[in-house]
Amino acid sequence: MQNVQSRAIDAAAHQVSALLDGLGTADDRLWPAQSWPPLRLDAGLAPGSRGGHGPIRYSVAEYEPGQRIRLAFDPRIGIVGYHELIVTPDGPDRCRLSHTIVARTRGRMRLLWPLAVRWLHEALIQDLLDNAERLTTGRLRRPARWSVRVRVLRRAARSPIAPATSTAT
Repeated sequence: MQNVQSRAIDAAAHQVSALLDGLGTADDRLWPAQSWPPLRLDAGLAPGSRGGHGPIRYSVAEYEPGQRIRLAFDPRIGIVGYHELIVTPDGPDRCRLSHTIVARTRGRMRLLWPLAVRWLHEALIQDLLDNAERLTTGRLRRPARWSVRVRVLRRAARSPIAPATSTAT
């Protein structure tokens, strides 16, 4: 699978790069932790650092300060491959922030990815792109909105399952 999401941002690349370089740190302003499980990395953005967010686990495979972070999925979660964030300059006051997944699913993730994980992932990344745009430009042209599917999946994940009651006598 390949999944790409990106946004052109009316800000200099160095402004977005500064946010990218804070990812997973105590000063992380890019990750949408207000709405999603926080991103944690045991040794920051250093290659080999391990962590993730919620049940999604990965390690830092490559880090080019201000330009790119590649995170390799822990194959035990059922995703084999990587995802990365890249800042690409597009003139003095404009850049593009892109997130790409290149991976294959296996095991139960073959079912979970298309039914749930993909939709949650895409909503999370849109929230991250919103943060990048808002923090570097002071505004949002079109704020991301969660789909009905995402709202239902998030509600289902939060609600405890009621214990089954026996009708046997």
